[in-house]
Amino acid sequence: MDTDSFSTAVRLLRGAQHIVALTGAGISTGSGIPDFRSPSSGLWERYNPAEVASLYGFRHHPERFYDWIRPLARTILDARPNAAHLALARLEAAGWLKAIITQNIDMLHARAGSQVVYEVHGQLREMTCIYCFRTFPADHHINLFLETNAMPRCPDCGNALKPNVILFGEQLPALALSAARREARRCDVMLVVGSSLEVFPAAELPMIALRSGASVILVNLVRTPIDDAAHVTIHANAVDVLPRLANVLLDE
Repeated sequence: MDTDSFSTAVRLLRGAQHIVALTGAGISTGSGIPDFRSPSSGLWERYNPAEVASLYGFRHHPERFYDWIRPLARTILDARPNAAHLALARLEAAGWLKAIITQNIDMLHARAGSQVVYEVHGQLREMTCIYCFRTFPADHHINLFLETNAMPRCPDCGNALKPNVILFGEQLPALALSAARREARRCDVMLVVGSSLEVFPAAELPMIALRSGASVILVNLVRTPIDDAAHVTIHANAVDVLPRLANVLLDE
């Protein structure tokens, strides 16, 4: 990790009044959750994303979606927050961090203790019937599915239940996205962690922050489209960087 970049990040964070974090898949790989967009994850090897992970595909062949998501669902339910998630929760509890915007569906920020979390790509906490639109807690249905391989169905109309995750061709949750954009305009430092910044509209949030006068600190293993625009870029693993940042800011 570059010492100068780390020191600059600490200086910017210490001088901030409203810090917001934007997190992507890279913050959760340390918890064993693969970045499913990466070719190396293997999650797309047997499937066409347009068929199994699109709203159109789910409506016509929900069984294909559940066949695809089964191993990922088990991994997510078994995952635990890692040191990076816990560091952000500590910073929020101490008043440094005001909100987390996450592209992840794994709910690990909430499990780590973070209170203000905007899940712009949805979550596995709930399921909705796309025909009668009733919403149900997901735990029972997903656990039953993992035990029996029986596709979750609406208790009222019998149609397939869809986890409240955002599929291709589906609009992002309006309230979460609106809050995320508001935080991007309001923050004076945005800490971007583990996001490739290739998926819109979440990828536009750092640019909104920059146009609003904020500093952007980028922590990611590989380059992103905004590396040159960010005030600080740290190419390192989030589980190595965030605990160190938290320790320095909290004087531990």
